[in-house]
Amino acid sequence: MGNILVTGALGQIGSELVPALRAHYGEGHVVASDIRLPRAGEVISEGPFEILDCTRMSAISEVMRRHDVTKIYHMAALLSAVAEEKPQAAWDLNMGGLYRVLEVARQNGAAVFLPSSIGAFGPTTPRDGTPQDTIQRPTTIYGVTKVASELLCDYYALRFGVDARGLRLPGLISHVAKPGGGTTDYAVDIFYRAIRYGRYTCFLSADTRLDMMYMPDAVCAMIEVMEADPARLRHRNAFNVAAMNFTPTELATEIKKHVPGFTIDYDVDPVRQAIADSWPRCMDDSAAREEWGWRPQWDMAAMTRDMLEKLGKRLKPAR
Repeated sequence: MGNILVTGALGQIGSELVPALRAHYGEGHVVASDIRLPRAGEVISEGPFEILDCTRMSAISEVMRRHDVTKIYHMAALLSAVAEEKPQAAWDLNMGGLYRVLEVARQNGAAVFLPSSIGAFGPTTPRDGTPQDTIQRPTTIYGVTKVASELLCDYYALRFGVDARGLRLPGLISHVAKPGGGTTDYAVDIFYRAIRYGRYTCFLSADTRLDMMYMPDAVCAMIEVMEADPARLRHRNAFNVAAMNFTPTELATEIKKHVPGFTIDYDVDPVRQAIADSWPRCMDDSAAREEWGWRPQWDMAAMTRDMLEKLGKRLKPAR
């Protein structure tokens, strides 16, 4: 087999995807890359690593050549809230980086995985039971780049035969990487604040309902969709996937079962609230279940216990 390249490997997803891929395929078969070097103690530093700017096609080609790469997990991107602050940079990285990755993949016969998002939908999309195939008119630059990315992957698959696959991921919750500027990152930060301070001020309203997923499920889904029999994949790209669904109030109630006295209040950020209100409340992921057997393993209760246990070993309550 050839080797795997992960771009944006030091980000929220890459921090857990790279170790999982190395456990699955072997440490030497997975090359992590990012725009910066890993810091001391970061797990990714234990295997092959390359400094890589995904807006430079020649650099991508060189890394692929030297490491005999046949599959790329392309994670390098700006997330929703950060992208709204830097729309030009978001377009340059999210679209420019993907175009170059796909073009290099075309030239080298490599497969590509791209994470899409619930951000690819907009306020005119059906918000409950959001179908796999439906209207997509996002109102954020992040969403615009995600829709364009889905279409570009489809184009490279149809026009050039590039095996491009992807998932529309909901909000992701991780104990490895700290919040990174996403609209759903309250569901990560709340655990840090619960352990350290016993309270949390949420930037989304109490009743904001969104799909969420624990990172182990997301990583499993990424590996599974890339290993799926292509003959079974009617969609191939941008599968809706979902696991759990809750509001900030419901998550806080679950946390209170483990952190006595935990409290939550709300200071709504209009920008991030508007983004969340334009996204689905819950997605229909039946296509993923039928075409490649998607089945989540984590619900809110199990995720909450695991997050508090894992973070509790690293964090101390503030005095």
